[in-house]
Amino acid sequence: MKKLDILVIKAFIGPFIATFFITLLVLVMQFFWLYIDDFVGKGLGVGLIFEFIGYQSTSLVPLALPLAVLLSSLMTFGNLGESYELVAVKSAGISLLRFMRPLFIVSFLISCLAFLFTNYIMPIAALKSRTMLTDIVYAKPSFDLKEGVFYDKIPGFSIKIGKKEKNDSVIRDIIIYEQKDMLQDNFIVASDGIMRIADNKKDLEFNLKNGWRYEERGTPNAPTEFIRLGFKEYRKRFDLSTFGLQQRTADSVNKNNARMLSMRQLNVAIDSIKKVNARIGDRVKSEVFVQMPFTANLDSNWKVGSTPLKRKSFDAILPDSTKLSVEQRVNNKIATLQNSNEANLSVFKEESRTLRLYQIEWHKKLTLSLACVVLFMIGAPLGSIIRKGGLGTPMVFAIAFFMLFYFSSTSGEKFAKEGSWGMVPGMWFSFMILIPIGVFLTYKAMHDSQVFNKDFYTRFFKRLNFRKR
Repeated sequence: MKKLDILVIKAFIGPFIATFFITLLVLVMQFFWLYIDDFVGKGLGVGLIFEFIGYQSTSLVPLALPLAVLLSSLMTFGNLGESYELVAVKSAGISLLRFMRPLFIVSFLISCLAFLFTNYIMPIAALKSRTMLTDIVYAKPSFDLKEGVFYDKIPGFSIKIGKKEKNDSVIRDIIIYEQKDMLQDNFIVASDGIMRIADNKKDLEFNLKNGWRYEERGTPNAPTEFIRLGFKEYRKRFDLSTFGLQQRTADSVNKNNARMLSMRQLNVAIDSIKKVNARIGDRVKSEVFVQMPFTANLDSNWKVGSTPLKRKSFDAILPDSTKLSVEQRVNNKIATLQNSNEANLSVFKEESRTLRLYQIEWHKKLTLSLACVVLFMIGAPLGSIIRKGGLGTPMVFAIAFFMLFYFSSTSGEKFAKEGSWGMVPGMWFSFMILIPIGVFLTYKAMHDSQVFNKDFYTRFFKRLNFRKR
């Protein structure tokens, strides 16, 4: 390795590490922005939140790496161009491709690491993240009593307190409404009390003082009894075991999701689905054709030699007395065949859709990895053309090209999922767009193009205005 290679690699490593963590942070924050309403008020512990952030960050690494490579390559070559180091390298007779070679190798190694990460680590992180997200979304809100507001999250109860002291334990003007069934309602009214968590850590305990308990007793077909009971002290407990995230769902619930599988497991699943689809044709032959015996002799008795036989119409040879019964049997047979075909077609469509989902994940593991190399082919020549370092101009171009990559890959994936496009054209659609752009930018950079130079356009319009005068 020559000193020039070490120079460009050192110039690349720093921006790459910084942009990678910034990109990962932005992607994680974007995720939490979408699900913030599902996290608020659930009583989640700090450890649980950080655990989820760790799993979610790990599952987003394959998407953050291509953007980090694009932005860091733009910054690296932009800084070298801004400081005229690229000019010095070219004046020494070293071509841009030779100067890009060490970083191309580095981006290829990053692509290989990204593939290993996507294939072996990301499925586990995605499985953990998906399971935890489901538990958090469907968890009930944490117990939080507010002054003057009825709290009805406990099944069968509605609680209202007039005032809470600063320590949140002493409460005043308490109303507890309990509904046992549609006809019987119970009330507890107390002037003050103490609210605390019971010793078993699963119950919320109210020690009420100076109040009344109102209760209705009876059956739908009998008179209702009304009971009023005064008390100086009364203890009421509420079960809080269903609140928060008390029990975690087993990871095995989502283990068959396509995103949670490696390429080897995807290959096995794809082969199994293809075998199921192949058996659907055999099922049609066994369920449909067996009900039509004439299908075995479709070509017989149509021709004798070269002279067609003279035939009478079916209505001509069918007696009038049997026409009605024959029509009914034919209609029943057609209805049976139609139902059987629709059932087989529904199974075939569902299996084909599942097959496409597994194939999409198989291709995605390759496309997300190779995107590091493709976006480097855009970022490096583009940085040498614009010759601007820092996070300003490179960030604008990086976001623009990454959005082009993201939207084209998302659109191709959508068409592949719907079956409108083939799997290869759909999943590699973004590469069909970006590779020609990378080749074009590399060609322009090798010939010192001014296509992204602001001064070039300023001079051009000045000359244009001068000629008009």
